[in-house]
Amino acid sequence: MPHGSKVFVGARALGFYSNHVPLLTKYNRKFKDTYVITSIGKAFHTYNCARFGLVSVSDTHPYEISCMTSDSKYVYTAYQNIVTAFIRSTTAEHVYECSGEVHLLLPFGDHLIAVDSDSHVYIWHITTQEMYMELEFSNATFQISAIMHPSTYLNKILFGSHQGQLQLWNIRNNKLVYIFDGWGSSITAIEQAPAVDVVAVGLANGNIIIHNLRFDESVMTFTQDWGPITAISFRTDGHPIMATASTIGHIALWDLEEKKLKSQMREVHHGSVTGMKFLDSEPLMVTSAADNSLKMWIFDQPDGSGRLHKIRSGHYAPPTMIRFHGSHGKDILSAGQDCTLKSFSTVHEKHNKNLGQASMKRSVAKKKGLKHDTFKLPPIINFAAECSREMHWDGIVACHHGFPIVTTWNFQKCCMGTHKLKHKRFDDNLHKHVQATVVEVTSCGNFAVVGWSTGHVDTYNMQSAIFRGSYGIPVAHEGAIRGVAVDGLNQVTITAGTDGLIKFWNFKSKDLIKNVKMDCTILKVFLHRESGMLAVALGDFTLNVLDIDTCSIVRIFVGHRNSITDMAFRSDGRWLLTSSMDSTIRTWDLPLGKLVDSFLLDSPATSLTLSVTCDYLATTHVDDLGVYLWNNRTLFVHVSLQALPDDFKPTVVALPGTCINTKESDNEEIKDVYEFDGNFKSPDQISSELVTLSLLPQSRWKSLTNLELIRKRNKPKEPPKLAQVPFFLPTLPGLELKFATSELKDSSEASRILQIDALAETSELCNYLSRAEETRDYMPVLLFMKELGPSAIDTQIRSLSPIGGGSVHMMIYFIQFLNSELSSKQDYQLVQAYLGLFLKIHGELLTKDSDLTGELETLQRIQTTAWKELNKKFNQSACIVNYLKNATI
Repeated sequence: MPHGSKVFVGARALGFYSNHVPLLTKYNRKFKDTYVITSIGKAFHTYNCARFGLVSVSDTHPYEISCMTSDSKYVYTAYQNIVTAFIRSTTAEHVYECSGEVHLLLPFGDHLIAVDSDSHVYIWHITTQEMYMELEFSNATFQISAIMHPSTYLNKILFGSHQGQLQLWNIRNNKLVYIFDGWGSSITAIEQAPAVDVVAVGLANGNIIIHNLRFDESVMTFTQDWGPITAISFRTDGHPIMATASTIGHIALWDLEEKKLKSQMREVHHGSVTGMKFLDSEPLMVTSAADNSLKMWIFDQPDGSGRLHKIRSGHYAPPTMIRFHGSHGKDILSAGQDCTLKSFSTVHEKHNKNLGQASMKRSVAKKKGLKHDTFKLPPIINFAAECSREMHWDGIVACHHGFPIVTTWNFQKCCMGTHKLKHKRFDDNLHKHVQATVVEVTSCGNFAVVGWSTGHVDTYNMQSAIFRGSYGIPVAHEGAIRGVAVDGLNQVTITAGTDGLIKFWNFKSKDLIKNVKMDCTILKVFLHRESGMLAVALGDFTLNVLDIDTCSIVRIFVGHRNSITDMAFRSDGRWLLTSSMDSTIRTWDLPLGKLVDSFLLDSPATSLTLSVTCDYLATTHVDDLGVYLWNNRTLFVHVSLQALPDDFKPTVVALPGTCINTKESDNEEIKDVYEFDGNFKSPDQISSELVTLSLLPQSRWKSLTNLELIRKRNKPKEPPKLAQVPFFLPTLPGLELKFATSELKDSSEASRILQIDALAETSELCNYLSRAEETRDYMPVLLFMKELGPSAIDTQIRSLSPIGGGSVHMMIYFIQFLNSELSSKQDYQLVQAYLGLFLKIHGELLTKDSDLTGELETLQRIQTTAWKELNKKFNQSACIVNYLKNATI
């Protein structure tokens, strides 16, 4: 049984920025920048404050991170009873174990302090991982809720409790130094003030106490009306300001000189502000919360408050629908239950966009704030987008849960559009509870088709929002509309309703063409415009695929055991991908008509979409804030897809993390092509796996088969003229200049009788081949051939035939020489050039002699084996280059 999915492998998760764990700030002296560290569940992200960009992602933890802290070298995280020290914010280097669940951490010099749920304090030596000391407290009398090291207090640790008391301990000699009585309320936060001996204590009743530890006196007291204090931070840029955070998302700024409230920052986050830190010596503050957002505030307002400077945020409620947008497959539109529409980039998070929150009156919403916007629209349940005319007008339409108005959105301007679509028939009291259920945008981007819960289907102009007609008299279906689609040429409109009918209409005249009755209630439809295939999800968990040209059912797929949540086609229309509440994602092969891939997830997928380039599959899941990307393996390696049996049981695949998956934990067959072990391989070692090329210039071998054409083109137009010079020393042919001294004889003394021995003289190549046949060492032959020019090589190869002074044996020796070089997989293109010239010159003789034919068959087998391996590497490299090219356009 295959492990996981044969087609898809987890890539990474998008849209995660923070959770309930407080953020950390860490200054890097080398780069002179402050970094912000936030937890996103089983991993943590590191952002630089200069650009607010993601710098690194840690390794994945087995369980959710419960708390974090850091020092100049390590980042410490805790999950359950395990504490881990990460170096460079990515790799775990030390591991420490407690008996209970850890909820507080504090680095203290060379030691690390951890507090578990039983108020048991552990102190380790960081590098040796040895236990230095243990302290035990009783939850009944002193349940530790906060921990801090007071500045300049040597070996002292201050503990705060739920009972309201404070205790100062010397951890070197394990001695209680002092007990502070407290203020009658649970201590929720302790922060060191810029002044020595002074700390700020936050209480559960909303009081903030500025307390002097040396004299055990309260310097000043502030009261916050918004509930418990969740975080405290002080400005260190010369302004005596203290900031306190609340559980409802507000921040109060207190003037410590005048001892009064300076200003308020309301609705900083959706929910409790869990992390808040002022940057050292800068008027900047970073905050985080469980609403999945990380924000930076700059304090340059006249009233002393801060304004939003930079933000990284995702959905704070689970997404309901996602679709790839654009022709390059880089952006994912995501509509969430938080009433917002966002765009996530698969390339880099700096390209992410927030299109905002839908509202009937945007101007009022900006004045009152998003939380107090009484005209805010419900969450988006369905949307459609087309990018062909988005430069001119709105290209996105969306319908909202239980709401009759359809809104338009502009992707380029990252905002809600100017038009709101609603028919006049719904203005009376009889249609008070009507709602828009589905929407569609034509491929030209000019028209929007809207389906309503009353069975009406209307068409609107996207540019002007003018009503362009309705389908059916008086309604298109007897029941709510479950799906609408328009073909790529605006010829046919398809509608589906709860009455189980799929109707085909003429787009322009609005006339009915044909009805198709389904056996069960229709849940949703999805059209692949290029192939004309319409996927229909039915209430009995089956899938029907219709051909819109013939209006007939061509495929029926059975296998899901619960409601189908979403569907997607591959760009060529060969695959149909479906997700279901049975927690499976299945891939159906349309030509084969069978299930070819299926894998199981921990939580059901609520929506899925496949990119135009087919490199990414994106999914969203129940009660999950992220968008998960899956790589399509068929683009990188050969995957043999066969029909799965009816009793096939898929295995569980873990959701990908926020970092790119480079480990082989999900699929043993997947190999990381980017991994480099750092070991150098010589050409001899490489040739055992691949082939190596010669370093000779192309002019020495590329023109061998075209010598006759070159000579014909270079033939002089006029006959050569005799030069008026005494004489020239004769030279030998070749690349190196050599004088023919043995031939410097007077022509008058030369014998005019033809020497028979001269005709019987063999060429130099034949001599090298004869010696190589005895020693089986063909390296001298190759070195001799490398020294010759193209014309000389042509002459030497011609001399191998019996007519040129050679013999059939010499030709066999030359073929054996080629066999040896091809087997060694070196000088590949050089040997191919010699072989091509040899076959061109002696082709006729080679086909007539049986001995030569047998040697050539052996040569063919060796060459075919070498080329198969080389062609496989070429195809793999071409796929990777094509993927990188498309991913960076």
